[in-house]
Amino acid sequence: MSGAGRTRRPRSVTASLASIVLAIEFVVVVLAALVVFGLRALPAPLALGVGGALLLLIAIAAGLARTKAGLALGWIVQVVLVAAIVVQVAVGIVGILFAALWIYCIVTGGRIDRRAAPAEGRT
Repeated sequence: MSGAGRTRRPRSVTASLASIVLAIEFVVVVLAALVVFGLRALPAPLALGVGGALLLLIAIAAGLARTKAGLALGWIVQVVLVAAIVVQVAVGIVGILFAALWIYCIVTGGRIDRRAAPAEGRT
C-alpha cells in the first residue's frame, strides 16, 4: 500500500533549510573525520568511530528535520562540530561557520514560515 489515504503536510522552509545544511555537513564531516584520522589527531578507531557516529546523527537529524526532535538533533550536531576545535582547530573553525549558517537558516526559515502561516490558514 502506498498510503494514498494520507496527505502530507507541506515541508516548512525551516525544515528544508535545516535538511540542506545537514546534507552539506554530512559531506564535510566525512572529510573532517578523514583529516583527523590522517593527521593522527586522535587514534584511528576513535577518529573514525566518532566521525561515523556523528554521520549517523546527522542522517537522523536530516530525516527528522520536520520535527522538533530533528531540529534539536541538528543543534547537537552544531555543538559537537564547534567542540571539535579542541581536537583539530581547522575542523572547529568549519564547525563555527556551519553553526552560524545553521542559526541563520533556522531564524530566517522560522520568520518565513510565520509570515506564510496566515496566508495558508495555519496558526
